[in-house]
Amino acid sequence: MTEFTLNEVQKLVDEWIQTKGVRYFNELTNMTLLMEEVGELARIMARRYGEQSFKDGETDHDPAPEMADILFVLICLANQTGVNLNKALLKSIEKKTKRDAERHLRNSKLL
Repeated sequence: MTEFTLNEVQKLVDEWIQTKGVRYFNELTNMTLLMEEVGELARIMARRYGEQSFKDGETDHDPAPEMADILFVLICLANQTGVNLNKALLKSIEKKTKRDAERHLRNSKLL
């Protein structure tokens, strides 16, 4: 199994788009596709881990493919808008660390 850095994954998706996908869908289309994929994951999560049950005939109970689809479209959006996901994620973790350094430790709901 091959593992990738975020930068490598962004390049991999871009190469796929350029060679197999012809071109990127526009940003609004990709944003809509992202929401569609999140909805598909939500359906599986609500049935598998939540209180809903699967409908007769529903056979796809694995959240992994939907998570991968979400990641793919998110990477497309990052590539289109010039976002370096590696830098963005590190910045987000830094922000959360400063903001939430003790917040969750004081949350009685989590203890």
